[in-house]
Amino acid sequence: MNYEEAVAYINDTPRFTTKNTLDNTRAVLAAMGHPERKMKLIHVAGSNGKGSVCAYLASILTTAGKETGLFISPHLVDINERFVINQQPVSNALFLEAFEAVMDTVRRLLKERPDSFAHPTFFELLFLMGIYIFDKSQIEYAVLETGLGGRFDATNVIEKPLVSVITSISLEHTEYLGDTYGQIAGEKAGIIKEGCPVVYDATRKDVEEVILKKAAEMHAKAYAIRPDMYKILMNTQKTIDFSMDTGYYLPMNVSISSVAEYQIMNACQAVTAAHVLGIGLTEEDIRRGMERMRWEGRMETVLPGVILDGAHNDSGVEEFVKTAKKFQKDTKVTLLFSCVKEKDYEGMIRTICEHIAFDSVVVTEVDCDRRVRAEELSHIFQKYTRQPVLEYPSIPEAFEAALERRGGGILFCVGSLYLVGSLKSIVRSKKHA
Repeated sequence: MNYEEAVAYINDTPRFTTKNTLDNTRAVLAAMGHPERKMKLIHVAGSNGKGSVCAYLASILTTAGKETGLFISPHLVDINERFVINQQPVSNALFLEAFEAVMDTVRRLLKERPDSFAHPTFFELLFLMGIYIFDKSQIEYAVLETGLGGRFDATNVIEKPLVSVITSISLEHTEYLGDTYGQIAGEKAGIIKEGCPVVYDATRKDVEEVILKKAAEMHAKAYAIRPDMYKILMNTQKTIDFSMDTGYYLPMNVSISSVAEYQIMNACQAVTAAHVLGIGLTEEDIRRGMERMRWEGRMETVLPGVILDGAHNDSGVEEFVKTAKKFQKDTKVTLLFSCVKEKDYEGMIRTICEHIAFDSVVVTEVDCDRRVRAEELSHIFQKYTRQPVLEYPSIPEAFEAALERRGGGILFCVGSLYLVGSLKSIVRSKKHA
């Protein structure tokens, strides 16, 4: 089997698998000799910002000279992006090696335990491959991002992380996680382990109460991060400089390469977690690691005047509009939008139309079976705005139309990480044409 065939097999697994218990994943790790127990683990859950926190922490550790693995989801263009070693995605060869090694173990267990073992799901398989990749690469630290929830997430088989982080909570995947902030927080708090410290976003009191209760049950020291713990010093169209004083360590000034203020809370959680690790990281290690972090698809400028933001739920869109409003004061704004079915896309569209004085909007369809038709998105936009709304089912055509509408202004492309991934692929091909 070659790399392309392995990727095709992984992408096809949702067709013949259902979510398994954590014991199923533990069985594979046990058969592999529990390689995860050799690593120093950092575990991150949350609704928004968990990928950014993971990326900040991995950047800090790599900058400090630590051999560091990063497991994230989803990928934007290539599936290899989910596995990062010292800031570099893994090679196709190592990806294929990991797939074959894990599948050899899976096939053996299916044969030995036909009544008690099931084939891993898409995410479970990728997580197991990540553990193999990190072990093969002899990494010392592994930063793991949960997929869905926390308590029953495949990554939650890890036993004793150095620190857990719970980022901001929003009403997401309510059919699986519950329909209140408290219920969803309870699922995320399921990653808190006995005696292992937890850093968390304390913006919402109802969320904080759930996390603190779980932390107390697990005898885990909890570190709250609140918006009043930082102060913005300078915000340009490329970077944000801010001071932070959490009370857990000495105050420090930090600079991040982002135009989005919501990244400050993520940055504060990452810096606090880095201190909580207690591994001798210097302030310079932390500051340089934060400055060097680049998180693709989150308020990312990919071409002059073209910004991609994977704002894919209500909270993400609310944060997006806070940033976009600053741009519309000086230039016209064009919007390219798409979304998937399980999101509250009408609520997202209403929020955008209420706060962004865009010049025009282009809607399109993502390439998956969860797409929302461009025609439907166009109809919803027309309920909330009198500005021109153009619809193009084809993403390449929609992008070209949006670029033409942009003129000398700003084009924001938002609403789905699938859209962001497709656009990054288009931009990449243009740059190499």
